[in-house]
Amino acid sequence: MSKNLVIVESPAKAKTIEKYLGKDFQVLASYGHVRDLIPKEGAVDPNNDFAMKYEVIDRNQKHVQAISKALKTADTLYLATDPDREGEAISWHLLELLKEKKLLKDKPVHRVVFHEITKKAVTEAIANPEQIAINLVNAQQARRALDYLVGFNLSPLLWKKIRRGLSAGRVQSPALRMIVERELEIEAFKTREYWTIDAALMAHDQAFKAKLTQFEGEKISQFSITDEELAEKTKQTLLDAADGQLMVAKLEKKQQKRNPAPPFITSTLQQEASRKLGFTTKRTMIVAQQLYEGIDIGGETAGLITYMRTDSVNLSVDAVEEIRALIAENYGAENVPKEPRVFKTKSKNAQEAHEAIRPTSPRHLPSQIKSHLSIEQFKLYELIWKRTIACQMIHATLNVVGVDLTCADGKHVFRATGSTIASPGFMAAYLEGKDDSNESDDKESFLPPMEEGRPVQLGDINAGQHFTEPPPRYGEASLVKSLEEHGIGRPSTYASIISTLQNREYVTLDGKRFYPTDVGRIVNKFLTEHFTKYVDYDFTANLEDELDAVSRGEKDWVPLMHDFWKPFTTLIHEKEESVQRKDVTQEAIDEKCPDCGSPLSIRLGRNGRFIGCTNYPECSYTRNLNDDGAASDEPEVVEGRVCPKCESPLVIKTGRYGKFIGCSGYPKCKHIEPLEKPMDTGVECPQCKKGNILKRKSRNSKIFYSCSEYPKCDYALWNAPIKESCPECEWPILTVKETKRRGVEKVCPQKDCKYATPYEGDPADVQGPKSL
Repeated sequence: MSKNLVIVESPAKAKTIEKYLGKDFQVLASYGHVRDLIPKEGAVDPNNDFAMKYEVIDRNQKHVQAISKALKTADTLYLATDPDREGEAISWHLLELLKEKKLLKDKPVHRVVFHEITKKAVTEAIANPEQIAINLVNAQQARRALDYLVGFNLSPLLWKKIRRGLSAGRVQSPALRMIVERELEIEAFKTREYWTIDAALMAHDQAFKAKLTQFEGEKISQFSITDEELAEKTKQTLLDAADGQLMVAKLEKKQQKRNPAPPFITSTLQQEASRKLGFTTKRTMIVAQQLYEGIDIGGETAGLITYMRTDSVNLSVDAVEEIRALIAENYGAENVPKEPRVFKTKSKNAQEAHEAIRPTSPRHLPSQIKSHLSIEQFKLYELIWKRTIACQMIHATLNVVGVDLTCADGKHVFRATGSTIASPGFMAAYLEGKDDSNESDDKESFLPPMEEGRPVQLGDINAGQHFTEPPPRYGEASLVKSLEEHGIGRPSTYASIISTLQNREYVTLDGKRFYPTDVGRIVNKFLTEHFTKYVDYDFTANLEDELDAVSRGEKDWVPLMHDFWKPFTTLIHEKEESVQRKDVTQEAIDEKCPDCGSPLSIRLGRNGRFIGCTNYPECSYTRNLNDDGAASDEPEVVEGRVCPKCESPLVIKTGRYGKFIGCSGYPKCKHIEPLEKPMDTGVECPQCKKGNILKRKSRNSKIFYSCSEYPKCDYALWNAPIKESCPECEWPILTVKETKRRGVEKVCPQKDCKYATPYEGDPADVQGPKSL
């Protein structure tokens, strides 16, 4: 039997590490957290210094039993969970469980920490064990207790004042506030018209443009020209004054240096993967986890990147030396700076022992290991590899040119600017925030040769109409950036914050932009009006800083909990008494009811917000929120179609589950059909072989797949089908399925068949579930 038992979090990591350590070591997985707070009131006791009651998580009961059994025959226990507060807490919880079972006896227990899964890093960690960092455990417990207390006390208040089933979170609520406030900014935004004047010029057979910056001696601002009449008048004045040419009045040439971006931390990786690869924050972290835990790259199983939850931009000395050597070999010695680049970590809590996200070996070139990776793994690894290499290269040098061109003795001035890359430097490896595959994005504009005092041929002067635009809605990348800038959440929480807001249906993601739902708006309104302090960005950030201080051993967690709990619970009781449901779910508007003359208000109903009479139930007047009151309440008719049952017109109706098409002859005729037509996947139904499988939406908007011959054929699936038969059981189709640990796979939908293999295609090409 193995003398040493090593515990890690995931089976993939266990498999990789066991190969490194040999036969004297057995490596088992805890499968994440082994226990959690009991899911009921009283799990955290504020009257007893916030004592916590834990229980083993049901799904991990068998894994705890396997660890317990293995420990009986082992001499030494090594706790090798992830190198962060969650990993530290998992090790501590597991140790507490094993103590309760009296399995440790006098066996040595070691905590081992490594930031990359390579043979060198793992064996060094085993050779130099540590003790559990109780300060990190205290910080994690305090966070968990705070989240529990907020959720278990604020959520029931939301049920009473708004709607049952709602919930609020300590960190998610400020994030919701960001999204709602941005939406309110957009709705309040007033568009303004403005015009720009450009000159189309030619020099040395090269066309270029210059923008009007000064007219009749006055500087042109954004709103100097606000209508077409003035724009045309200005244009004509300039054409008359120029008489076919502009004079080069001033020519500036200079060189600019552009330095590379620092290596990735969690937030910047999530932002860049969203911008460049279209990955969600959740997808980025799943794929990064796979790269970290170990992949067989042709006879060698290795973790390909360092730990992906970090806010440190530090790189180890060994890693920098290896990167610099590779740059000299692949890009030329002239692209290696004299001294290694050192980047300053912004986070006060970043530990220098932690590193930025980098390849464990830069010599694992993306092109060389591509065949061993899935498409998503390759894309993310290549992104990390390029960014890491670029951060240790010399600066890029740009030639920047600025030209002032005038007419009418200098009264009218146009400005043209351009630049060319004199020396690409780090840009040869990586360009931040742009699509590397899109060459046109990477080309710098440039101007033809010109001389001061010499004329340039004028082709035409163009007036362009523009309108100011509201601030953009948050996407995943910009939301993560904003959360980070405000100090809300930490690297490990950004993905879960976004997932929670979507799962609670407080926001929706449409066109990669977040929109608050009606319920999300109401919840935010309630929290910002009545729990202002607890959704305040500075308060949330300061609380995170205090928890970080606990993790560094600078603060005791119990007084911190008391300081939070006393005013919070007092406010909960106060609002329970003072706030009425109508104060939250109704919003007064300056309009009278056309039926009874009572005031109207915006109200929250089962299907979202609507306008209704405050004299309800005596008066039942209602209308849609976006109606102006003058429009009739007649439902929208579906053009060119009639009911297939009774031939009455079909109309668009709104029901409990949203909009649908129904017969105008209701209730005599009850024909209904979905507003969105089912989409044909082109895959033949394997059960009846008569119809095709269609992509449909359920009543609660979940995607599923079923036979077009329904109800004659009841074949249905949750996962996207593909035209490929199972090589094991020969079932006519396979499906594309996503799992947290294994990523995207092709699997057989037959219950008794266990066939599964990595999906090599792009998941975006498959009309799959929302998660794809």
